[in-house]
Amino acid sequence: MKYDNISDFNKYFSFWNYLTDSERDLVERYARTVRFSKGENIHNGGNECIGMLLVKSGTLRTYMLSEEGREITLYRNYEGDVSILSASCVLESITFEVFIDSEEDSEVLIINASAFAQLMNSNVYVECYAYRQAASSFSNVMWALQQILFMSFDRRLALFLYEELKKTGGNTVFLTHEQVAKYMGSAREVVSRMLKYFVSEGIVELSRGGIKIIDFNKLELLI
Repeated sequence: MKYDNISDFNKYFSFWNYLTDSERDLVERYARTVRFSKGENIHNGGNECIGMLLVKSGTLRTYMLSEEGREITLYRNYEGDVSILSASCVLESITFEVFIDSEEDSEVLIINASAFAQLMNSNVYVECYAYRQAASSFSNVMWALQQILFMSFDRRLALFLYEELKKTGGNTVFLTHEQVAKYMGSAREVVSRMLKYFVSEGIVELSRGGIKIIDFNKLELLI
């Protein structure tokens, strides 16, 4: 049975025009579109390898989880983005575990991991595409780790708030202190203490479930 929206392959996968007819048939047979609810787990670390993900709508969050249960957000995938780390079993160089959640109601195209591995083995264009995607993902991971290791926490928090506002628009980040801490890989107490400092400096106002930026110039100076 042919996939009902083949234009997705041609639009988002640069290797599509370099596939043979039989390879295209393989993709079509082993690709499926799945809808995930907000907060639903999609990929659960190294114990599974579901395949390559294409975000058709919504947002996915990729993160690492410490032994103590603390989460560190590595990056997000938005509409049109591809996640390759969920197919880590086909890339021997990937040896660390990541988790992927649907940050909002999302529709995701999944290409089965074994089928994608078969494509990589038979077609050099697919192999190059996969490693380019992996390199892009690792670049995002290194940026996240650089922030954690080398940035002061006030700068990290300011950058986090700034990036959230770029994503959502407006002047308010509708997240609790607990959620901010979760996304930043920190403790709620540390986030709350720094936000209180931002309040004292006239940068933000705090409300239940929201952080309103009242002086963007001061926020940008921290970044």
